[in-house]
Amino acid sequence: VPVSIWKEPVDAALAIPEAHDWFSDIVGRPVRLVYLDDPTRRPTDPRYSRETDRVSFADAFPLLLASESSLAALNSWLPADRAQAPLSMTRFRPSLVVSGAPAWDEDDWRRIRIGDGVFRAVKASSRCVMTTVDPDTAEKGKEPLTTLARHRKWDNKTWFAVNLIPDTPGVTLRLDDEIEVLERVDAHEPQR
Repeated sequence: VPVSIWKEPVDAALAIPEAHDWFSDIVGRPVRLVYLDDPTRRPTDPRYSRETDRVSFADAFPLLLASESSLAALNSWLPADRAQAPLSMTRFRPSLVVSGAPAWDEDDWRRIRIGDGVFRAVKASSRCVMTTVDPDTAEKGKEPLTTLARHRKWDNKTWFAVNLIPDTPGVTLRLDDEIEVLERVDAHEPQR
């Protein structure tokens, strides 16, 4: 069936009818569950990737890595009287969360190893209005975009976290896997 991901048309496969029924009961209206049965259908942005790189139903790239120290830095910039402070990592919907590196160090990473997997850090993540919605309460606010715009704005966008593409597809990542930076640059600003 045809679906759209950020206005990009993609063909998806329908799940079994029991899955549609289960989700329809939960949501309270008829819905259908789909999945990407052919991973070659959706290429990543060619400006930042190789011709053979692919993404499933993720936003734009296979993985999003965020740093606890960068979130702590962002939270330190927030006015203490803001109802939304401090912000949780769930605002940014990362696939991977790392700790131990200095704030914003991930801006300089180009290749990393996590456990047995090697990944390319291909582009920073420009953040959208979805980050201003608390995922636990659905309450809308102005953060983190207001504060990120004061500190992390380039090219008229605000930036937090980095997109990764695996060079070792299928590797299993585990909680507490060690991270090694294999290649870095001295940019001190997001890769865009």
